[in-house]
Amino acid sequence: MTSTISSYTPASTSGQITYTGLGNGTDFDSLITKLVQVEQSRITSLQTWKKSWTTKQTAFQTLNTQMLSLKTTLSGMDTMDEFMAKTTDTTDSSVLTATATAGAENGSHVIEVNRLATSKAMVTTTGYASATTAINSSGSSQTFAYTYKGTTYSNSIGANGTLTDLASLINNDANNPGVKASVTSDGTNYYLQLRGLDTGDSASLVIDDTATTLSGFSAANFSTISTNQSAQLKLDGWPTASNAYITRETNSITDLLAGITLNLKSAGTVTTTTATDTETIKEHISTFVEQMNAVRTTIKEITNVDSSTKQASILTGNYGIQLIGSNLKSAVAEIGLGFDYDADKYATLSQIGILTDAEEGSETQGLLVIDDTILDARLTSNADAVGQLFAARYTGRTSSSDFSIGSYISGTTGFGTYELSYTTDASGKITAATINGNPTAFNSNSNTITGKYGYPEAGLVIRAIDTSAGVHTGQVSLKQGKAGQLNDLLGELTDETDGPLHILDNNYDDITAMIDKKIAFEERRINNYASSLRKRFAKTDALLGTYNNMQTQLTSAIAKLNDD
Repeated sequence: MTSTISSYTPASTSGQITYTGLGNGTDFDSLITKLVQVEQSRITSLQTWKKSWTTKQTAFQTLNTQMLSLKTTLSGMDTMDEFMAKTTDTTDSSVLTATATAGAENGSHVIEVNRLATSKAMVTTTGYASATTAINSSGSSQTFAYTYKGTTYSNSIGANGTLTDLASLINNDANNPGVKASVTSDGTNYYLQLRGLDTGDSASLVIDDTATTLSGFSAANFSTISTNQSAQLKLDGWPTASNAYITRETNSITDLLAGITLNLKSAGTVTTTTATDTETIKEHISTFVEQMNAVRTTIKEITNVDSSTKQASILTGNYGIQLIGSNLKSAVAEIGLGFDYDADKYATLSQIGILTDAEEGSETQGLLVIDDTILDARLTSNADAVGQLFAARYTGRTSSSDFSIGSYISGTTGFGTYELSYTTDASGKITAATINGNPTAFNSNSNTITGKYGYPEAGLVIRAIDTSAGVHTGQVSLKQGKAGQLNDLLGELTDETDGPLHILDNNYDDITAMIDKKIAFEERRINNYASSLRKRFAKTDALLGTYNNMQTQLTSAIAKLNDD
């Protein structure tokens, strides 16, 4: 994404051409080196200029990484099941254990477990000397058949087949519905054991004597280890009759108490208590605040102006960074999408104690802070409302009972509050309808109004209940919590195609590439300049050498004349 800054090695002023310095002792090598160094100052300036841009790109990458980290965190808490936390305790975990999701209601229940759900298991009464002893001595293939859950399954065992062979045939049968065959031993003899993998009254397992031809493996040749039966229990004393029970096919029960899974362990009576786990919820909120502050701190550091030195930071005044900071702050501070100050218990983060520190000179100025006193009070008063503010997703509300929300398309229908208006005639038929003033598709037979594609309300289906003649108006809201709203916003800001950081980084890549071209041009120009200097001074040096030789010759000649 960013290009590296290349260093320029000064052009050599020595090589094939050397200078003797005969002309008045002139050091042409040093002279050329100094002249080239003067020209190289242009490259140094370009490299400094380039570094200013790559430093900005490094800041972009740091900010982008932090925003992606925040996005990952938010995507793990943008639904009620992810954000909310419930604890469920039982007075005797040997009787049953329980787990709760966000949808579980707080409270206690008395559960009496009369019996557990069990599976059918049976074993042959006749033992064999070994697992490989032949059990089919008829000289031809024989059939072993069993009926499981009312359906019969057959396996053919060849002549001289063994217990191991039969168990393998049953287990590897592609049609096996859930019956496990095994060879077991009492220490002396070996037996075939069959066990249904399902529990409950419906998981019956019997040998089909009509279809079975394998001698010694009819129904009379098996004894029952355990019978299949459903679990029996009472919830808060219901059913009230002494011999009446709630029955379930398995020991893991998910449909008795909303949001709670009961895992039955043994017969007995226990009390289960479900409560909101406020500490885990506070951990989620603290993580959100910490990571949001990391993003805000980075933005502050790269755009701040030092009040004492008036020195600007590397990205002070950068429109893209300002846009990111402004959008994130607005999303945190503004009312939640689809929320209403009157209809919702909490509609903004400030109402639950999450505020921006505006105190001048504070260490946390401009960062989010948590007022634990307010937050604890809100969680104690209405933890579900706190959860909705953070993690609501397509939670619907209408301002009137005259109409209701029928459906929406997840990922297509936008969150927010929509103004609805529809007109019905004397026969109760819808004759016109708009959502947010936009045209809709309405059906007079089903009295439904559907938002059209191309608008935020696309896919939203509203059912008109009051079809009396006249114009009916009101509001329809689909709520999205702050975690989901910010997660979506961060997805836009960090988008690898249209995100502002990506666009800025691409623009800066173009700038640094242009600077690289300028540096390459300067390198070529200076190399040519140095080469030209060497040639020019070589000629000068040669000429001075010639003059010096002429001077020597003249001096010698004059001296000779004087001697004569």
